[in-house]
Amino acid sequence: MNQRAYRLDAIDMVRGLAVVVMALDHVRDYFMVAAAQDPLADPNVPPVLFFTRWVTHFCAPVFVLLAGTSAGLMTARKSPRELGRFLLTRGLWLIAVEIVVISTAWTFAPGGIPEFGGRIAVPLQVIWAIGASMVVLSAAQWLGRRVCLAIGLAIVLGHNLLDPVWPAGGLFDEQWPLWVALHAQMAKGAGPVLFAFVYPVLAWVGVMLVGFGSAGIFEHDPPWRVTLLRMIGVACVAAFGALRWFEVYGDPNGWQRQSALVATVIDFLNTTKYPPSLVFLLMTIGPAAILCSMASRVPAIVNNTLVMFGRVPFAFYVAHLFLIHGLSVLLGVAQGFAPGQMATLFFFFPQGYGIGMPAVYVVWVLVVALLYPLCRAVASAKAQRRDWWLSYV
Repeated sequence: MNQRAYRLDAIDMVRGLAVVVMALDHVRDYFMVAAAQDPLADPNVPPVLFFTRWVTHFCAPVFVLLAGTSAGLMTARKSPRELGRFLLTRGLWLIAVEIVVISTAWTFAPGGIPEFGGRIAVPLQVIWAIGASMVVLSAAQWLGRRVCLAIGLAIVLGHNLLDPVWPAGGLFDEQWPLWVALHAQMAKGAGPVLFAFVYPVLAWVGVMLVGFGSAGIFEHDPPWRVTLLRMIGVACVAAFGALRWFEVYGDPNGWQRQSALVATVIDFLNTTKYPPSLVFLLMTIGPAAILCSMASRVPAIVNNTLVMFGRVPFAFYVAHLFLIHGLSVLLGVAQGFAPGQMATLFFFFPQGYGIGMPAVYVVWVLVVALLYPLCRAVASAKAQRRDWWLSYV
């Protein structure tokens, strides 16, 4: 295997693991009893439920960071003009798919849902964050990787300075002007459509710029790259521990010692994702960097499967939402509910619907297995053909 292929395999393996773990969280959303309740809100939540949700925190930072890294590696074979055009068109494409296709997968109600007065719900989540960040990167990449890295680090390290002064919105809070969505969750109605900005985008732009600026790590020989990734990962984890312990800066959600050790650990790990705080990003990107440095040690059968999924994350993402929501409709019907009751966001699923945590894991394995043939076919097509449109799926 040539050096470039190895580098991309390491990236794809970590990205593949992220998409598989992400599916677990969405299965929990759509299948678990009382899924609308936030399992991170109570430190006394059952540990298995907390860690099922917590482990999926790694997904979004990995997606966004590695999207930037992949773009940074493209500078070796694309001119700034070509790269800028690609990032702009792909970013706009991702935003359009989020609004038109993915929102439909979340709700199964393209004509609107009663809980929002019949308006069409469009939750803007990780695909929106990646798309919007790519649009920004399409212009910023002209400055070069080092400048992008500096700007990205400034955003990641400094955006929590806005916490005391920035208006704090809620997921379906429509009272704020649109600019608030840069750093806080909010919603904005536009005629028959309600846009819910689940992922405030400013910090994610910073993460993508950091990924773009640090792509040079993957252009070096394996010993140097592995050592540097491990050092960065350990430094991030150590910084997370120190900042979280002393609470000097980096996360608006503090922690407290609880009556039980497990509850204390849960509260300590409950960092802020919306928007992703500095502490949250250190907590997730650090272990991801360490894992990336260990890619060559993963057993071949596991590595090859994850690499395959990691090469088609967009196809996996779109397909898994339709599959999960479709299976939840079947479960709802089997439990005596009308199909129309399941055509909404999972927050509004009927009382009495759902399954327990062990069954959630069974459904998760089923979902990943069902998606394997599709993802393998898409990955094979991308490996064998060079059609321009394949870079958009």
